[in-house]
Amino acid sequence: MIASVGCLRRGNRYHGRDASDSVDEMNDSAAEAQKQSWWQRLTGGLKRSSSALGGAISDLVSKRKLDAETLGEIEDVLIRADLGLETADRIAAALREGRYEAAISPEEVKAVVASEVEKTLAGVARPLVIDAAQRPFVILVVGVNGSGKTTTIGKLAAKFRADGRQVMMAAGDTFRAAAIDQLKIWATRTGSAFIAREAGADAAGLVFDAVAAAKERGADVLLIDTAGRLQNRSELMSELEKILRVIKKVDASAPHAVLLVLDATVGQNALSQVETFQKMAGVTGLVMTKLDGTARGGILVALAAKFKLPVHFIGVGENVEDLAAFSARDFARAIAGLDGTE
Repeated sequence: MIASVGCLRRGNRYHGRDASDSVDEMNDSAAEAQKQSWWQRLTGGLKRSSSALGGAISDLVSKRKLDAETLGEIEDVLIRADLGLETADRIAAALREGRYEAAISPEEVKAVVASEVEKTLAGVARPLVIDAAQRPFVILVVGVNGSGKTTTIGKLAAKFRADGRQVMMAAGDTFRAAAIDQLKIWATRTGSAFIAREAGADAAGLVFDAVAAAKERGADVLLIDTAGRLQNRSELMSELEKILRVIKKVDASAPHAVLLVLDATVGQNALSQVETFQKMAGVTGLVMTKLDGTARGGILVALAAKFKLPVHFIGVGENVEDLAAFSARDFARAIAGLDGTE
């Protein structure tokens, strides 16, 4: 079954220098408002993580000098916040330099935390680049049960459609009728083409048809959903390998991106998920969802330090606007509990 629903609306065009200047000003204003709106959503979404971390830091350093005992306790707090041992060590070393045996404020500690976290994340904060020469640009979306794969695909489709791209979605999670229905709703909502089979159908066969159909229809992007699979279930991971082989039968260069969607609430378990999916599926980038539902958002820092995989998007809520391109600086300041992005 292939369906295509809706279309993009074209905005009115303005002519003349004055009108052009006016449009530029409106665009600048809208961009600034959007940036502020995202910062508010990001800080709100990371509130549980930043409050847990900031509260513990404040309790430790208030009315105390930065001695060996305090540094050790700060490091313990950072590790419990899932930032990882490597990053915690670096933060402790940065705090020790020039501040040892001196009074220090919670804000000073948070500033150092933000700075060191940003250093860890700077190398992995990379946008997902759609290569126009690869048409369709095939994106395979993988992850465990409940990580938010299908919703993430819908949000990505909305973003790509807003950029004027023709999108097709493939309901490769054939185990769950609900997943097929959910993806169809997103296709309708975003005006994307949609391909599916009945629940229980062979997922690899569906994916083969999807890549072929996307080529025939001239789609710019093909987003392929897959069934949620636990990283310790070898038979399910083998099926994922089969899907990858089938895709290459239609297009030897595909998939052009393999996105692993991670649920932030699982904390340290995300490390084993990345390790397994990277080995089995050749993960090229990460999307972390549900940061608004946990105090364990620091796990993203530990993932960056260990695997150094690109982090393309993070999610802090259910709406389309709650999934945004990952910014190392914004995330670092938000999780440290600092105000603004300056």
